Parts: sequence; structure tokens; C-alpha cells
Amino acid sequence: MQTPPLAKFLLSLVYVESKDHDSAVTISDADALTGAIRSDQEGVKGHSTAMERGKTRGVLKLALFLALLHQGAGEYMRDLQMCGEWIHGKSRNVWFDVGKGCGNITIAANETTLSIQGNITGNCKNSSTIPLPVAGGKSSFCVFWEPLLDLLEVNLGDRNYTLCKSAALQESCCAGLSSKENKAASGNYGIENGSEKGDVIETRVQESFKFYGHQEDCQKDLCSERSAKLIEEMALRSGVIGQVDLPCAQVSTQRLGEGFQGREVILQASALKSGPSVTVWLPPSLAPSVGTGASAVLTYYKENTLFQTPEDRILDEVVGIALEGKVVSHLAPPLRLVFRHAPVAKNETTRCVFWDTNRDPAKVTWRQEGCETRRTKEGTECRCDHLTYFAILVELKPSSSVDNLEALTYITSVCCAISLCSCVALVILYTRALRRMKKPDRSKSSIPIHLSLAISLLLLCALFVLTGVLANVGGEEAWVCRAVGAALHYALLCSFSWMGLEVLKAFWLVHRTTDPFLSHRVCSLLGFGLPAALVVVFVCINGVYGTRDITPSSDVTSPYSMCWIMDTPSGWLIHYLTNVTFPVGVVIAGLGMLVLVLRQVQPRKEWGQKRVTFLSIWGLSCLFGCTWGLGLLNFGPLSTATLFLFCIINGLQGFFLLVRFYLLEWMTKRESVTESRTTDSTEQKTFQDPKNDTLLLQEVEGGC
Repeated sequence: MQTPPLAKFLLSLVYVESKDHDSAVTISDADALTGAIRSDQEGVKGHSTAMERGKTRGVLKLALFLALLHQGAGEYMRDLQMCGEWIHGKSRNVWFDVGKGCGNITIAANETTLSIQGNITGNCKNSSTIPLPVAGGKSSFCVFWEPLLDLLEVNLGDRNYTLCKSAALQESCCAGLSSKENKAASGNYGIENGSEKGDVIETRVQESFKFYGHQEDCQKDLCSERSAKLIEEMALRSGVIGQVDLPCAQVSTQRLGEGFQGREVILQASALKSGPSVTVWLPPSLAPSVGTGASAVLTYYKENTLFQTPEDRILDEVVGIALEGKVVSHLAPPLRLVFRHAPVAKNETTRCVFWDTNRDPAKVTWRQEGCETRRTKEGTECRCDHLTYFAILVELKPSSSVDNLEALTYITSVCCAISLCSCVALVILYTRALRRMKKPDRSKSSIPIHLSLAISLLLLCALFVLTGVLANVGGEEAWVCRAVGAALHYALLCSFSWMGLEVLKAFWLVHRTTDPFLSHRVCSLLGFGLPAALVVVFVCINGVYGTRDITPSSDVTSPYSMCWIMDTPSGWLIHYLTNVTFPVGVVIAGLGMLVLVLRQVQPRKEWGQKRVTFLSIWGLSCLFGCTWGLGLLNFGPLSTATLFLFCIINGLQGFFLLVRFYLLEWMTKRESVTESRTTDSTEQKTFQDPKNDTLLLQEVEGGC
């Protein structure tokens, strides 16, 4: 029966005691595996006999295992982990004889001796006898073999004995050791409950167990584990000071002694000596962390496959820096890294980022806090106040980035939603007013123009509220966003056209011309027909309408998508021809008309009232579209405030027009001389009699 993975760990750890006592175990660590332990209980039942014998010891070893797992030690499994219980007499010793090669290793035991013999090492050749304290009965033991480090150890009771000490990371090693044969004991002494990596080999007493291996490329296997922390840990455990070349990385271990004053290290993979390199300057501010001495591991990764994420694109060079047993932060002066790399595209830029393994241990998340980016001719320089993994993130230049984009989008959407409801109300009110008027009076009234402006603003607000949703939901269908973008542009041009007609109508009223104003059919052709003709022509041009990404300056990786005029040469040409010239013309005409109106009524007695003055200017400004002129003031230190005012005031234009409508209704009732006077007679009398107290707003409103 195959033992479940978790059961293998627990069965092996029942017999293991570590020499490392610095690991700390928390309650949360134990809780983290509680569910997994329960889920594997059924699979463990097949080995319940072996587990019962070490139940108490197993709990303690599980805590130790959790601590080692937290440090990354459990990420790289030992090739051989043979454990059991040695039944012996009072006198005992360990005898071993190991040599180079890749044959087999035999682990045997009798009344007095636990022996380990074979040829599996890469460089180690050692033979000796280790006397043990007198103790009769049973002794739990484990034999550990780590081929990458050429490390052979025996753990017996609470003591650990190193038979072959690590000298370097082995390129070719003897791995894949598996049990092929074991010999039963002739007496009562030997090895009981023998297991290998948690899999029980034999519960009965055996005289010996023999394991066979084969040659492997251990460094390649280490890189295939795809764990950067594991590579650094194995480099530290190897004890090698200097450079170690791996297939996926170059590891440079530096010994920092007492009184450390800073050091420069050049990292460059041996296969890429003529290519890019990274220069690291370890600052003297590391001295407090170094203390009396510590090893620093600097790892240059030849490829970024260990760190690449779908969301980000980083350059090939990734550097990991760690100090043995220390978490280093708030360095002053900071750590300096110079990445020498090929130039990036003109529309791209580079930024220094890091991966905080303590904050995000399971997922690579690139951050920039604590790092300063300086771009030079030879590459990119990073100045960071901590030690971890560093890389260069490549991103598009935020050529048209917008500050506070999220807040502006939210405010504009809310304001447009309010205006949308207001325009619906205005359309209903103006429609009722038109129905109450006689047909001859409709041609003289301003209500049809007000109604058309309300319809245009209603369409504009509705499409603006939906454009962001449609750009993301229907983005896969290009025609959807293209149609919505064209409709939004049409609504905007219609709104400006009707604002211009409002200015023209006011000019007609102010100068009291006897000529009739343009017919409603002509006004409709100018207000709705002309924009439609322009948009139809623009739709026939490729690259005008579609998805437009607006990049926030706070996060260039998360642009806001909308259906609008695209960021293309033809799109920008259309933008300047229509979206700039139309509003500029309307704003200039509106301001000029506003000045003319104010000059006409300034001598009147009601002009001295502050309320009348404010309402007159405010109402006409909304009607004429003068508030869109705020977009021309988006520069200098007040650009942010101007942009917020622009979005709020113009987003609420429909609402302001509704408020204006009710204020005029209220003022008309209050200021009218007689209830029988019609709105048309009001318009004529007020323009003919300067002494009349009717407000200017009523004069311009005409039929309203």
C-alpha cells in the first residue's frame, strides 16, 4: 500500500531529532497542518503500528518539521532518509566506511555496532569508528544522504554525527537511492521498523538494508525545483565562500567580518561574460546586522522563469541578496545595484522592483516600496533599503497618464447619473410645455431648443455611464466598442451644437430683431444632422473609434478602458478637429454673448441685487456651455482642482438646467404683474420696457 505524502513525512519524523535548535514554532503553524493531518488519517492507518511506538516523540518532531518548513529546509527532500530502531546491547558504536562512486550503501546493525558502508559520494572518502555512550535496549536512528552537498549524516538519539562533510555543490552525484534487498537478523539484535522516507520497508528485525543509486545531474535537478530560496539555502549549507556556477544561476557567497566597511561585488554568469552584468555595492550600514561575522549570499539568476508573472514583464536579470539568518531593512546608506541591460523600446521605461518573500512567500509579487530608480546610459541603478530579490520591471510609459483617475471617474459617473435623471425630467417638462402651447407660438419659443439640448445631454450622460462597462464586457467584439464610441462622440457633438444654437437664440432675443429665428427643422439639421454626418464619415475611417485606455499615474499597470476615440494618429486628428474646435467655439461665443447680455441689463435696478446677479450669470453660463471652458485651464499648480471642478460642474450640467427651470418657474410667478400674461408677451414686453422688473433669465428664456 502506498503511503500518502503527509504520512511519509510523519513516519520519518517520528525517528528524527535535529541539531538545529534555533527554529521557532508557533500555534498558527500547527493549526495550518491540522486539516491536512486529518485528511491523511485514513492513509496512515496502514502504518499505525509504527506510529504508535513513537507517538509522543512524533508530536515533538512534527513541531520541529513545521519550523524547518517555515525556513525552507523542507523544500528540498533528502535523497536517502533511512530510519529505524536499533536493538543492541549495552556497549555500542558506529562504524562507517564510505568512498567515491555510485554503487550501493549498506546499513547494518548487530549487538554492538551500527555500520554504514558503501560507495556513493562524489569527493568524500572516510572510514572510522565512533564510540557511543553505554545504553542497553533500543535506540532510534536515521541515516541521511544529500547528494548535492555530498553530505552523509547519522542521527542517533539526541546526537547528530557527520560522516561526510559538505565541501561544495556537486555537479554529478549518486542519487535515486532505493532499497533493493534486506537481510533478516539471525538473533534478537538488529534493526526493527526500518523505513525509507516514511515508507515502511520491514517491521521485523533485520540485520541489514542495502540501497542502490544511479548517477544524476544534481545541479540541474536543483534548478528544476524552481525555488529561489532553496538555491540560496543550499549555497549557504555548502560552506563554499566565493562563486558557484549553477545551470540556472551564479551564486556568490561573501564572508562579511567584524567591522565591515562595505564591498562591491560583480555578478555575471560565466556563460554570459560578454553580456550583461549586475554590480552590487553592499553598504557599511550592514555592519550591525553582520555583528562578529556572517555570510551574505548574492545570487544572479540567468533567467527570470522563477520570477515571471502573467501581470508583469521583467528583464532577464534577477538578483537575490540575503544575509545568513538575518532579515535586513532600513539600510542607510542604501544597497546599490546597477543592472546593465540593452535599451528598452522608446514607449517603455524601467522601474526597480523587489519581491518580499516574508510578505508574499507563496506568490511572486513585485513591489517598489523602499527602492529608488535611477536610469543611466548603461542601464538602471536601484537604491534599496532592504535585502531580498531585485529585478527591473519594464512597463509602458504613462504618456497620457491622469492623476486621481479613479476619483475623477467615480465623481463623473455619479454626476452624470444625476444629470441623466434630471434630463429625463427636463424632457418630460419641456414636452408638456410644448403641448400646452399653440402651434404658431412654438416657432417663436425657445423651448424646442431647450428640449433638444436636454435630449443631447441625456444621451451623452447615459453613454458615458455605460462606456466603461461596455468596453470591458464587450471588448472582445470590436464592433461593439466601435459603435458605442461613435455614439458617445455623436452625443457630445450634438450637445455642443445645441449649446451653440442657445447662444444664437439669445443673440436674437437681446438685439430684439424683428426677423424670425431659424425654424425648428433647420435647427434640428444643425443640432442633430451635422454631427451625424460627421460621425458617419469618421466611422468609415479605420482607427478612429474603439477601445481607449486611459492610464492612471498612480498605477500604470491598471488602465481604465472606455469606448471612445482611439489613441491613433487618425483618432487624434479627429479629436482636435471636433472635440477641441467645437467646445472652444461654443465657449468663446457663449462668453461673448454673456458679456453682451450683461451690458444690456447692467443699468437695471434689480442688477444690484447679489442674488439676481449670481443667478443670471450662473444660469446663462450653464445654458451657453461656458463651463466647458474650464478644460482650457487644466495647467499649472491649480490643474488638479480645475480638473475636479470641470468634471463636477459639467457632469451636473443637466441637473443645473433642471434647477434653473424650477427657479425660473418660481421667479416668473413671483415677478409677473398679472397671471394672464403669456410667456410670449413677457418676452416682448421685457425687451421693450427697460423699467420692467422681470429678470434677465426670463427674457432669455422667452417662451419658458
